[in-house]
Amino acid sequence: MRCIPARALRLGSVNPIAFAKGHGTGNDFVVLPDLDGVVDLSAATVRALCDRRTGIGADGVLRIVREGSTFFMDYRNADGSFAQMCGNGIRVFARYLVDHDLAAPGLMTIDTRGGAFEVLCPVEGDIEVAMGVPTVPNARAMPVVTIGERSWSAAPVLIPNPHAVVIVDDLDDAGDLRDAPEVTPAAVFPDGVNVEFVRPLADDHITMRVFERGVGETRSCGTGACAAAFATRRQHGPPMPGTMRVDVPGGTVHVRETDDGRLVLIGPAVIVAQGHLNQEWWEAHA
Repeated sequence: MRCIPARALRLGSVNPIAFAKGHGTGNDFVVLPDLDGVVDLSAATVRALCDRRTGIGADGVLRIVREGSTFFMDYRNADGSFAQMCGNGIRVFARYLVDHDLAAPGLMTIDTRGGAFEVLCPVEGDIEVAMGVPTVPNARAMPVVTIGERSWSAAPVLIPNPHAVVIVDDLDDAGDLRDAPEVTPAAVFPDGVNVEFVRPLADDHITMRVFERGVGETRSCGTGACAAAFATRRQHGPPMPGTMRVDVPGGTVHVRETDDGRLVLIGPAVIVAQGHLNQEWWEAHA
């Protein structure tokens, strides 16, 4: 279907641009239902929408596009860049579909740039996402994360977004995370990387902070929680199947590992507001 640039949209010729605001454990998103795929969403528009002072404010944008009997999650980071997947975002996406009768409660498949993911979304309560089996980049050297004068060896994990997981004694060791940590060698993550700082609390319980590429420090990261659980459980040899509690600044999610090494992300998702974008604002930021 032909995409219409944002500046070409007029309230007199198409429906007003609807939006919703949602979050998963504090990781927040602007949801744009574009079922027919007619909006050519630019990076500039994404940045404007995510601006917390002059826009709606969010860590990213979730554009909903219908593809036959399924839906495609067009996810963009706050800086307008693309990402393969978003573990918190896909739960918000599924919650919107169910709440707006676009999908029946229960098991559904959602397409992303990182592949198709099965999501179990009830009418109420936590949502489960089958994240698959993480992989490890084929690198000659293990990555090193540096902040100021401190450096740590990191565990590289793809799920499918790239992550560098660091085990620390105190989450304050990460500093203020206003700037992206340095990750070397750059060749391990040529497209950038999310960095998780993880403190183990028990065999089945960790707490973490995260710096997300294209966003900055966020209150939660779903794929990051999966990467952190995966790496932490392998610190001392092969893991046993089980569930890891992951505390983040925005709340708690759980990551279940099955007998065959697949991860399931479990957590809440909330739609907090919805409305329509101002036409003049939309055109000015296209």
